[in-house]
Amino acid sequence: MVRRVIQLLVGLVLYGVGCAMTVQAGLGVDPWTVLAEGISIHTGIGIGWIANILGFFVLLLWIPLRQKPGIGTIANILLVGTSMQVVLWIFPPVSGPLAQFAVLIGGILVVALASGLYIGAHFGPGPRDGLMTGMHKRLGWPIWTCRALVELSVLLIGWLLGGTVGIGTVLFAFLIGPLVHIALPLLDTRRGLPVADKARVDVAVPGD
Repeated sequence: MVRRVIQLLVGLVLYGVGCAMTVQAGLGVDPWTVLAEGISIHTGIGIGWIANILGFFVLLLWIPLRQKPGIGTIANILLVGTSMQVVLWIFPPVSGPLAQFAVLIGGILVVALASGLYIGAHFGPGPRDGLMTGMHKRLGWPIWTCRALVELSVLLIGWLLGGTVGIGTVLFAFLIGPLVHIALPLLDTRRGLPVADKARVDVAVPGD
């Protein structure tokens, strides 16, 4: 349990760090960060704080979908945007194509590692992932349809608000899935457990 909690917290903090790196690279960010950036431009509130606020409002959408948040869901809302904002305060945007590309790729890799850590801890999905799985369960739509509908809508709204869409957005979309697919089996805290032990963990994890 201690290892799982530490892995969850480290993963969520690193997720925010990785997102902040993609922001400072200035080449385009993932759809939800595009939206947070766009809202930040118009409100003056930091991107990280907006990410936390968005996570809270997305969680409210779980209610009609009858989704139950886990400990990891709440921690996600509190930690990801906060760590992102701290990094954005400390480190300035980078300049120069090579530096920007390097920071962008580094950010995507950190997000992938962070995803493997916090998902592998099995404390419940993040609010955005839970929204898509909830839509899948309640509406019967394929997961990829739910994800595409939500993320394309978020991306469009964020872009209209002035969020950064570019090559980084495209690279994130194409790379993050395969990279998490590599990271998750290596960091899954249930890997190698006997069937009986896995069952006990399942009972102990809310929202999974």
